[in-house]
Amino acid sequence: MTIRVLLADDQTLVRAAFAMLVESAPDMEVVAQAGTGRSAVDLARAERADLVVMDIRMPDLDGIEATRLIAADEDLAGVKVLMLTTYDTDQHVVDALRAGASGFLVKDTRPAELLDAIRTVAAGESLLSPGPTARLIARVLRAPDAGDLAGSGGPDGLSERERQVLRLVARGLNNTEIAETLGLSPLTAKTHVSRIMGKLGARDRAQLVIVAYESGLVAPGSVPSA
Repeated sequence: MTIRVLLADDQTLVRAAFAMLVESAPDMEVVAQAGTGRSAVDLARAERADLVVMDIRMPDLDGIEATRLIAADEDLAGVKVLMLTTYDTDQHVVDALRAGASGFLVKDTRPAELLDAIRTVAAGESLLSPGPTARLIARVLRAPDAGDLAGSGGPDGLSERERQVLRLVARGLNNTEIAETLGLSPLTAKTHVSRIMGKLGARDRAQLVIVAYESGLVAPGSVPSA
C-alpha cells in the first residue's frame, strides 16, 4: 500500500527537498504541499493524506494548532502527524504531542531515518526522536498539566504482564522487539499494547510513554538519551 504524504513547511526549498526524498521511496507519494498551518489543515481534509509531515513553526497557523485541528476532526481520524522541529531551540514538543502528533523528529535527521519514521507513524506506531527523548520526558514531568496527555486511567489497573509491556514501550521498543524481549509472538505483543491503550485511554504509543513516566512506572534515567 502506498503511503499518501502531505508536506507542511513554510520554506519552499525544504518542502522541495522533502518531496524529492519521499517520492524516491517506492511505497510513498506526496499528495500535496502546504506553506502554512491553515493550508495544511485544509489540504488534509481535501486530499485525505495518510500522514502529515508538519513543521512546528509556520505562519498563519503554527504546526501545533494545525495538528490540534486535524486530531479533533472526526473525519480525519486516520490521519497521522509527524512533527519536525529544530528541538534545541524549540520549546513546543510537549505541546505537539498533547495536540495529537504521533511523534517528532529533529530536522537534521538523515534521509533514510525520515522515510523510516514516515513508515513507522503511518503504520500506527509512535516515534520519538532518540536524542531528545530523555529531555522531552523530563519536561513533561515538570509540566503542570502533563496528565492531560492521557485519560484518567493509570497503570495500577494493568496486569503485571501489561506493566512489563508498558515499560518496554516507554523504552522505545516496537512490537517485534517487545515480543523478542518477553518471549511472545509479535501479534500477542501488539494485542497487549492495544489493550493497554484502551485501559489507559491513550490515543497512541506516544501517550503511553508519557503515562509510563508521569506515573513513575519508569524512571527518567532508565532510558538512554541517544
